[in-house]
Amino acid sequence: MTRRPIPIREQTRAVMRALIAQTALGLFAEKGFDATTIEDVAAAAGVSRRTLFNYFKSKDDIALSGLSEQGQEIADRFSERPVAEDVWESLRAAFQVLDEIETTPERRLEFIRFVFGNDSLRAGHVEKQQHWQQLLTPLIEKRLPQGPRRLLQARAIAASAIACLHAAMEQWARDGGREEVLDLYDAAVAAIRDAA
Repeated sequence: MTRRPIPIREQTRAVMRALIAQTALGLFAEKGFDATTIEDVAAAAGVSRRTLFNYFKSKDDIALSGLSEQGQEIADRFSERPVAEDVWESLRAAFQVLDEIETTPERRLEFIRFVFGNDSLRAGHVEKQQHWQQLLTPLIEKRLPQGPRRLLQARAIAASAIACLHAAMEQWARDGGREEVLDLYDAAVAAIRDAA
């Protein structure tokens, strides 16, 4: 299947968003999230406050901006998996997108701790992951046998997988990144599936 080319304007917007977000994350790491203002981010990124708000709704939105793109990448990766493959295996493979993000383990750990340590960001993180659930549910539903509760089953699988991923990330941050996130995810999924 051929993908439509992305217009230059959309590409430029995506690059600008990424640059602002990268600048902001650097400031958050250096000064702390609460101590960093929108004005600080705009100045460091070389844009006006007004321009910054053309790309992001809030400081929280900047901090969590990558999660929307990751959700779409996870859904795309799931779609590329063989239709006959077990849904849980396809989800595991799709979540590997998160391991492929270009960053150091230290930066990843710092980001997860910073998100989970801030009530507002934590709530935003959950909200973004609910969007992942919405993206995954119809894809999972197509793989399930026909039946009156097929959509419910798809929603439950997507929600459970994302809850397991969230629990794995939280444990990973708590343990200082000693184990692989996806190994912790596997343990969380096993706990759910073995209990069923």
